[in-house]
Amino acid sequence: MSETTRYRVQQIIDSGNIIQMSLAEDVQTESISQKQLIMDSVAKKLDPELREQVQPLLEAILQGQPTIKIKSYDQATISITVPRIRYERMGRPQVGEILEVSMFRSK
Repeated sequence: MSETTRYRVQQIIDSGNIIQMSLAEDVQTESISQKQLIMDSVAKKLDPELREQVQPLLEAILQGQPTIKIKSYDQATISITVPRIRYERMGRPQVGEILEVSMFRSK
């Protein structure tokens, strides 16, 4: 069984005969408001009756806070080290380019 994931090259370190690449998963992340995360978290913790009472107060408190956008998905990152000859056979990928990595699971 294999799974292919797209990774974007973030950094390349050339040590002569060995090339080290840092890759980050190539996904489109969605920004979400920190206020919305707080509201959602509180809504999950409270029963419906208490939520109706607390919601207006919480909204009033959060109105005064700055809106901070955060990423809603943690990207996977990997580092690989390959001999120069293999790096060249891969087409000499550069920073910003996309690599597809297949991972195989053995049973």
